[in-house]
Formats: sequence, structure tokens, C-alpha cells
Amino acid sequence: MPKTQARPEIVVLLCDADFKRRRETNTWHHLDGRPFSKDEQGFVRRATRVEFEEIASQLKRYRDYRRTVDEAPDALEQFLAPFMQRLAEKKLGNAVELMNEDERVELDRLLGPIVDPVRPFAPYTF
Repeated sequence: MPKTQARPEIVVLLCDADFKRRRETNTWHHLDGRPFSKDEQGFVRRATRVEFEEIASQLKRYRDYRRTVDEAPDALEQFLAPFMQRLAEKKLGNAVELMNEDERVELDRLLGPIVDPVRPFAPYTF
């Protein structure tokens, strides 16, 4: 039996949901505080387990991305340490000269999360 696909419009809506139900309106709200419209309320009432699983998967990928960004400075320092130990003048450019092609690729990978701005969570981005 094929697995049901998550409906993107519902996933997008739920990714922007503040799941705290407010007693005064008895509705969910967007993350920016706007209450869901009646149509949006109808969408979320019809959300399936597959949509909630998709949201959980996307949030996990985003948390993994944030952890990579947060750990990038330490990972870069650990990567560069053996090269810096070999240098009299400890500069990144000098360390790069000691690297082979694979090591330069790894350096670029480690520098990416440090120099790129942190991206906010958005559905279907991660």
C-alpha cells in the first residue's frame, strides 16, 4: 500500500502555526500573532499524521542545520589545529598552502556555516 503524500499547503500552514491554543479565540495563530482564518482552521482540522510527520522531519533537518552552524567554529578550530602546529607564522593562508585538494574542500565546507548568515526556518527549505 503506497504511503499518502503530505499536502504542501497544509505543511506550509502548520510550519507557521503557533500551537498554543488561545482560550479567548479558541483558534491557533500564525507565528506573527495573526489568528488563523476560517479556511485555515479548516485546513488544520483536516491535517493528517503524514503532514505532522513531514513537519517533524523538516524541523529535525533545521535543528541539524542549526547544530552544524553552532558547532562550526569549534569544528574549524579542530580541523586547522594540525596545520597551525606545523607553521611558524600561524595564518590561515599559510595553512591552506599545506593542504591537499580534499583538505581545501573540507575547509570550504567548514567555513560556509561560519561566513553565511543563519537562515531562518522555512517550510521545504531544509
